[in-house]
Amino acid sequence: MNFTRTIVAAGLIAASTSALAAEITGAGATFPYPVYSKWASAYKKESGSELNYQSIGSGAGIEQIRSKTVTFGASDMPLEPAQLEKDGLIQWPMVMGAIVPVVNLQGIKPGELTFDAETLANIFLGKITKWNDPAIKKLNPKASLSSAAITVVHRSDGSGTTFNFTDFLSKTSPDWKAKVGSGTAVEWPAGVGAKGNEGVSANVVQQNNSIGYVEYAYAKQNKLTYTAMVNKAGKTVEPTVAAFQAAASNADWAKAPGYYLILTNQPGEASWPITAASFILMHKEPADKVASAAALKFFKWAFANGDKMAEELDYIPMPEPVVKLIEKSWTSDIKS
Repeated sequence: MNFTRTIVAAGLIAASTSALAAEITGAGATFPYPVYSKWASAYKKESGSELNYQSIGSGAGIEQIRSKTVTFGASDMPLEPAQLEKDGLIQWPMVMGAIVPVVNLQGIKPGELTFDAETLANIFLGKITKWNDPAIKKLNPKASLSSAAITVVHRSDGSGTTFNFTDFLSKTSPDWKAKVGSGTAVEWPAGVGAKGNEGVSANVVQQNNSIGYVEYAYAKQNKLTYTAMVNKAGKTVEPTVAAFQAAASNADWAKAPGYYLILTNQPGEASWPITAASFILMHKEPADKVASAAALKFFKWAFANGDKMAEELDYIPMPEPVVKLIEKSWTSDIKS
């Protein structure tokens, strides 16, 4: 199975063949890679314009935009307003999606296994080591679970997916919060590391009796076995667009300075508990104003034309009133 890390076939290639074309480069989060790829392919067909997006993880994307080596960075961990000011950056949410636990267990189909937050935390803490552990069996009395050892797969790179996953565990498991905490990179108590959502997906596919966490589009595209989750309201929910939208409906972007908002563990009986937004980062005073303007043109096109494509991959488009706020902030904050 080929998990391509740089958008090439989809059409995000640096526009170097034309002397008049701005070279638009971006780097960062793997979480939105599938939808950015789909948007880029459609944008190239419509406009002829191309850009280069490196799917290298949120941590690396933040570092690259800070060092001004790319036109834009992408991160699933929003930067706090004070940090944005310090770095001379503007950020906005581009799309919303969800993170799901995925497993490779013989005889288990997508959605047939359920976890609650405590059990999930204890697996990733290394406290639950066998698939037939009483805590897992209690949640899944009808599932055929063996005594096989659990192989935990986690991210090895700085990752916004990890930030949101560990943020959820920190909010719901006091033990996780005390021993590990949240961040784009943490000291994992157990398991093996893999780079990117692509790497975690590939590792779970290749290893029997494994568990990992990935953005839902990766689980769907690669036919991974996702699990159901018990949410904050105590209801068992499966990862669906309706469940993601239920969680995202609590987001009040207009009142979030710098659009700093984290969507994990939202209330509501229908809410998926590990919902997240993915953000774009750009300099207020870009080094290459032509490339900056070209990038904004692409983002404007994506907001206007990309909703259906996003929904086909089970992402959640940004609401129209929020898009208007974002586009207004481009005019006032970015000198391009």
